Amino acid sequence: MLFGKTIVITGVASGIGARTAELAGQLGADVIGVDMREPGGHHGVFVKADISSKAGVEDLVARLPTRLDALCNVAGLSGSTGAAATLAVNFYGLRALSEALAPKLREGGAIVNVASIAGYGWRANLNRAASMVGVEGLPDVAKAIADHAVKDEEGYPVSKELLLLWTFRAAHQDLFKSRGIRVNAVSPGPVETPILKQFRTVLGDARVDSDISRVGRAGTSGDIAPVVLFLCSDGARWINGANVPVDGGLEASINAEVLGF
Repeated sequence: MLFGKTIVITGVASGIGARTAELAGQLGADVIGVDMREPGGHHGVFVKADISSKAGVEDLVARLPTRLDALCNVAGLSGSTGAAATLAVNFYGLRALSEALAPKLREGGAIVNVASIAGYGWRANLNRAASMVGVEGLPDVAKAIADHAVKDEEGYPVSKELLLLWTFRAAHQDLFKSRGIRVNAVSPGPVETPILKQFRTVLGDARVDSDISRVGRAGTSGDIAPVVLFLCSDGARWINGANVPVDGGLEASINAEVLGF
C-alpha cells in the first residue's frame, strides 16, 4: 500500500526515524530522509535540514518535490537541551513544516506525528496546551515558554502534549481537511533508541523503569515503524485525528490506575 508513494521522513539519522525510512523503502516507497546529521546506510534521497527555525523550515520546503504523498514527523529532542530547543523542534518547527508542506501533499495524503506516552497529561493541562498551540507560526519559543511558565525539565512532556492537541485540531483544520489530508499521531512508550539514556536523565530512572515494568519490556524502533507507515497508507484512509498508542499496553495500564477501573 506504499508502493510508488513519495514519503518525507524526518529524524532519519537514528532510532525510529531510521527504521521507518528503511521499512518504507522495503515496502516500495520513495523515501526522502531529513535530519541534521548524515545517516549511515540510508537508502533514498537525503536532505540535511534544521527545522527549529523559520529559515530552516523554509529552506527545507524549497528543496522538496512539488508532489508528496506523506510526511512522517519523527525528528525530536529528548528535553536534555532545555525546553526552548525541545519545543522548537518537537512542536513549533514540526507544525511549521507540516503547514508549509500541505500544498505539496496530494489530495488524500497523510501526516503522521510521532508523539509519546509522555504527552498523556494534555487533558489535565488543557488550558496551557491550548494557549501554547494558539501561538501561531514559528514564534519566539523562549518567550512562549516564559509566558506559560514552562520549566526546563517539563520541555519534553509539554512538547508532546502540544503535539497531541494540535494533531486533533489539525485533522479538522481547513488547510488539511479541504484536501482530504489526514493528520494522525503515534504515541510510543519507552523505546530502545540512542536517546533512551537521555530520557532517563530527563524523566528519571524510576519513571522509565516503572513504565517498562508495566508492559514487560521496552519497545524497539521495529515496533513503531510499521504503525507509522500504516497511517501513511491507503489502508488508513478512514483514520483521521487519531492518536494510536504503540506502547505494549502502557496507556491502558495508566488509564486503569488514573481512572480507577
